[in-house]
Parts: sequence; C-alpha cells; structure tokens
Amino acid sequence: MTAAAVPAASPASTGEQSGVRLARSRRNAELSLLLLAMVLVAAYAAMVEAKALDTITSDFWIPAAALGLVFLGLHLVIRWLAPYADPALLPAVALLNGIGVGFLRRYDLAKAAPAEREDLAIFAGTGGRQLAWTLAAVVLAAGLLAVMRDHRSLSRYAYTLGLAGIVLVMIPAMLPSRFSEINGAKLWIIVPGLGQIQPGEFAKLALLTFFAYYLVRKREVLSLASRRVLGIDFPRGRDLGPVLVVWIVSLLVLIFEKDLGTSLLYFGMFVVTLYIATERVSWLLIGLILFFGGAYLAYVLGSTVGGPFANFYDRAQIWLDPFAEPYDRGYQLVQGLLTLGTGGLFGAGPGGGQPTLLPEVQTDFIFAGIGEEIGLFGLSALLVIYLLIVERGLRAALAVRDSFGKLLAGGLAFTLGLQVFVIVGGISKLIPLTGQTTPFLSAGGSSLMANWLLIAVLLRVSDGARRPVTGGGGPAARPAGGPPEQLHGAQTEVIRP
Repeated sequence: MTAAAVPAASPASTGEQSGVRLARSRRNAELSLLLLAMVLVAAYAAMVEAKALDTITSDFWIPAAALGLVFLGLHLVIRWLAPYADPALLPAVALLNGIGVGFLRRYDLAKAAPAEREDLAIFAGTGGRQLAWTLAAVVLAAGLLAVMRDHRSLSRYAYTLGLAGIVLVMIPAMLPSRFSEINGAKLWIIVPGLGQIQPGEFAKLALLTFFAYYLVRKREVLSLASRRVLGIDFPRGRDLGPVLVVWIVSLLVLIFEKDLGTSLLYFGMFVVTLYIATERVSWLLIGLILFFGGAYLAYVLGSTVGGPFANFYDRAQIWLDPFAEPYDRGYQLVQGLLTLGTGGLFGAGPGGGQPTLLPEVQTDFIFAGIGEEIGLFGLSALLVIYLLIVERGLRAALAVRDSFGKLLAGGLAFTLGLQVFVIVGGISKLIPLTGQTTPFLSAGGSSLMANWLLIAVLLRVSDGARRPVTGGGGPAARPAGGPPEQLHGAQTEVIRP
C-alpha cells in the first residue's frame, strides 16, 4: 500500500487519542505521588516508634499499608470514573490523612503504660478508630464520584440541600447542653455510649451548594452598582438583603452555638462566593464590616453576666490574656502556646513530644501537638500542603466551563482554607479559640467524612474542567440527567456582571 492510500486520522480521533494519553499520564502521576506519600507515612510511623519505644516493632508498617490499600482503591475509582481529575489532590490529602493517623497512634502510645506500649495493638485506640473512619470516608467519597457523574447535577437539589444545611446547623443549638455542648461550644450531637457527631461539617457542603446555585441565578442583579466611592462600586441598598440574612444567621450561630469559628466559616464562605460571582470588592468590604461589627457587638453585650454572648466574651478574654489564669480558663491555650514554643524550629522529633500534657490534642489542638514534634519547619510544610489543595481547587474553578461549577469549586476551596486558618489562628492566639477541627488530621468521623466528600466534589469539578472537547469544538458528551442549560452558561463563560 502506498503512502497516499493510508487514511488520514480525523481531527476528532486524534483529539480523542490525545485526551486518553493525557488522562493516563495524569493518573500515573497521581499513583506515583500517592506511593511517595505512603512511604513518607510509613517513615513517620517508624520514627515515632523509634523515639517513643526505643525500638521499631515488626508491624509498624501495617497502618501505612492499610491506608495505602484504601487510597489505591480510590485511585482506581478515579482512574475509571474521573480520569481527567487533578492528579495532585488525592496524594496531598492522603499524606495529611496518613500523618494524622500516625500522630493519633503516637498519642495512644503516650497514654499507655510504659510496660504496655510495645504490645499496643495497631488497630486499637484513637489511631485505630481513625483508620476505620478513613476507610468509611474514602468509601463515601468513591460512592459520591460514582453517583455524581456531573457536578452540575447538584444544582437540581440546591433548595433541598439548602434546607438540609439549615436543619443541620440548627440541631445542636436546639438540643439540651448535655447532648450538644463540649468545652462551651454547642456544635455536636452527643449520643451517650456512641460518641458525637458534628453536623456543621456536612452543613457547610449543603449550604455552599445552595449558595452557588442561588448566586448563579442572581449574580446579574447583585452586580449592579448604585454609587462609586474611592474607585469601588457599591451595590444598591435593596440588594443587601441576602448578605444581611446570612449575617443575622451567623450571629444566631454565634449566640446559640457559642462559637466564633463556625459563625465566621458560614458567613465567610457566602461572602467570598458572592465576590467570585460578581467580582465586586465592595461585597468583601461590606462582609468584613458586618462580621467584625457583629463580633464587637457580641463582645460588648457579652460583658453582661449571664447574657447570650457570655461564652463568647469569656473566650475573647482568654484570647486577650491567656496567662491571666494559666491554670484555669487559659490553661488549654497556654499549654498550646508552650507546646509550639517547645517544638522550636525543628521539633523534638516524631515520638519525642509530650502530647498528653495538652488538652484535646487529638482534636482541637492536634496541630500544636504535631508542631511540638516536627517544629516550625514541619508545620510550614503541612500548611504548604493545605495551600496546594486550596490552589488546585481554585485552579479547577478557573478552568471549569460553567458558572455553577466555578462558584462551587471556588467556594469549597476557600472554605477548606478558611477552616485551616480558623483552627491554626486559634491555637496560635491570632483569633479566639474555636471548636473547629483540623481537616484530615484531627480525630473524628464526621469531620473526616465531610472533608473527603469535599475533595470528591473538587475531583469531579476538575475532571469536568480538564476533560477535552470534541473535534467539533463542543464539549465532551455530558451524562444524561443534568440540570437545565440556562444554569450552566456558555462553555467558556467568565463570571462577570
């Protein structure tokens, strides 16, 4: 056969083959990074035992291997269901999750009697439970990827999810304190004998989906400006209604759930999503003024003994001067600051700290407990990993072709970053202490499952953003059952008024 007789490849088939090669390359890069993350987790476990036990047991590698199998299963699901998804998300989250399990295992060793430490079962204690919760969370994330083949299908259930989010937020506030309050904050549903659930972790995902849907429909109205001050366009007065409603709700959370961090999280993610939708800096300024004004008002009113803001006032007083009562109200924050100071730049080494001296080190103060052992440099590395996850989420938001996906991914990425800021700011005395957990590190099933669901949504959005277009210039085929096209916008739409 002559060269002239060879049929030329069509543009569509060439593009399809290129897309397949690109997807395979990304998944292979994800697998390599995932294996590297599990090697680091195993090395961390070995160093913990070497320091805490003066020996390395023969089964130190089992938790890392179990985590590796779980994450490998999710990798295979992603390879099958979301082949174009961002390859850096899963390895970064797996590394954080693995270090969290390793530190909780180290906490179990510290609590055990010296004679019992070498015989402490791998799957026992807080670390063992966290392993089980990780399995459940990863299975839940894989299930979401299987059910949600297109992120835009979430918009069909926006109002239902919004209502569910409000109910989840309200439940702890409505329950008696003995069933919802821990350390002064009413954020949990406490089931005697079974543990506690933090419904707000799931509420943030449901509410953010509703915010994204609402703002896609209303962004043109909310982008209208009535006056320009110092080069900044401010919205019309009658358009302030949604922000004022969410502001009032956040104050109610502050009053009844007694937690500044949760209030800041809900209000912050709405205002930032509103900014992404409208590109109006004025919304950020209005949001900051409303939030800090409300917080100051709560502090002033909280000085009244027995008032609804009394708990917030006490927390603010501890934040302003924790060393005024270092063995009473300020004990936890003082111990956290001393723990961070003890770690210094390089830390005492994995297994070399004293986590039992720090109250709630397995949940609220896990970042300080880890910091004592890996130092400022190690904590900086963990923060860079969080920053990488947030950056990849924002990159997916920029690249995805529909408006709903842009708001959803951008809001999720910001929410994760804000949650890290709230907890790290609390233990470092930058802001008052909160009841938030450190994503993927802290012990707890509800936090772990909710954050893995967040990552699953980001994976799905990034898969849609990176999926190649067909040879005719249109997008790749969309699964049936998606929402109406008017919610999606043009395929290359930029969110502008």
